[in-house]
Amino acid sequence: MSFVTGVGLTSYGKHEGLSSLDLMSKAAELAIADAGLKRADIDGILCGYSTVSPHIMLATVFAEHFGIRPAYAHAVQVGGATGLAMTMLAHHLVDAGVAKHVLVVGGENRLTGQSRDASIQALAQVGHPDYEVTLGPTIPAYYGLVATRYMHEYGLTQEDLAEFAVLMRKHSLTHPGAQFHDPITVADVMASKPVAMPLKLLDCCPVSDGGAACVISREPTGEKQVRVRGCAQAHTHQHITAAPALSELGAEISIAKAKQASGIAIPDVRYAAVYDSFTITLAMLLEDLGLAERGEAAARVRAGYFNGDGEMPLNTHGGLLSYGHCGVGGAMAHLVETHLQMTGRAENRQVRDASVALLHGDGGVLSSHVSMFLERVR
Repeated sequence: MSFVTGVGLTSYGKHEGLSSLDLMSKAAELAIADAGLKRADIDGILCGYSTVSPHIMLATVFAEHFGIRPAYAHAVQVGGATGLAMTMLAHHLVDAGVAKHVLVVGGENRLTGQSRDASIQALAQVGHPDYEVTLGPTIPAYYGLVATRYMHEYGLTQEDLAEFAVLMRKHSLTHPGAQFHDPITVADVMASKPVAMPLKLLDCCPVSDGGAACVISREPTGEKQVRVRGCAQAHTHQHITAAPALSELGAEISIAKAKQASGIAIPDVRYAAVYDSFTITLAMLLEDLGLAERGEAAARVRAGYFNGDGEMPLNTHGGLLSYGHCGVGGAMAHLVETHLQMTGRAENRQVRDASVALLHGDGGVLSSHVSMFLERVR
C-alpha cells in the first residue's frame, strides 16, 4: 500500500537562467512541503532523465544538489512513461518497506537550455540506429506514420484530431501555470503549419522548461488521503518498425493488468489523466484504455464528454499539448493535477467528483505504457 502525500509543480514555458536541477529542486521543495514533511524525512529518491544534462548518475547528482542523503536512489528512463513508472516503483518500494517517503522528481530547462537542433537530434535517437535514424525521421514523423495508419483503419480525419488540441487548450486557459493561454479553434489547428503530416504544429506538444514532483509514502501524512490502488506496465516494442498491430499495443495490456491489480473497472473512474504528446496519441490511448470505442473519441470530445464539467473530465490542466512538455516532468504534471482534483484543491478547475482516477503514460512511439488507478480514501 502507498499514498501520494504531496505534489509540486512549476509553471511551464520559459524559465531563463534556471538549470534542470534548479527546476527539479523547485518542484521537489513544493512537493515535500505539500506532504507536510522536511527534506530529512525523504529516504528514497527517484529521478527521470534529462536530455539537457545527460548525467549517468542524475539521481545522486540531484540528491547532492538538493541537500539530501537518501538510503535509496535510482534513475529511470522509459521516455514519456517515466513519471508514472517512477511513481509505480515508489509504490512498490514503500509497500515493501524499503523506504518510508520516496521523492519522485523530473524536470528540464529543455526550452531555454537546449537548441532546437540539439533537441531534435536527441529525441530522434528513439529510432532504430540502422533502420530508422539513418533515414532522418524525428518523433513527430514516427507519430505521423502511426496517425496515417490509424486514420485509415478507423476513419479519423484531421479535423477529428484537431478537436483534442482544442480541448487541451480550453483546459489550459484556466491554469495560470500553463505555457499557452490563447484559445484555438479546429480551423486554427488545420491552418497551422505542417510538421509531419497529418500532424500539424498545433497537433504537437511544445518544448518547455519546467519541473514536477510528488512524494509517495507508506502511510498518510495529512487528512486528505489519496491511495495508489493498482498499477501495471507493458512494453511491446522499442522501434516503430517492430511495433505490433494497432489493436495489440501496450496500453490495452497495461490497463487490463492494472484493472486486475486494483479491482477497478473503467465505469468506476471519475477523472482521467492520459498522455497527450500529440493529438493522435491522446485519441488512440483514450480508445485503447476503454474511455471511448474505436474511432469514437473525437465524437466524445465534441459532445463535451471530456470537459471539466463532463462525464469524464480529462487533463484539466491542459495536458502536454497546452500546459507544456519538459521531458519527464511533462507527464508528471498530469499526476499533480490529478492529486489536486482528488483533494479538492484545483480551484476554478475543480471537477464534481474525482474520487477514482485513471492515469496513463506512454513512452517512445507507443512503446512503453504505465496504467495506474488512484482512489481518494477520505
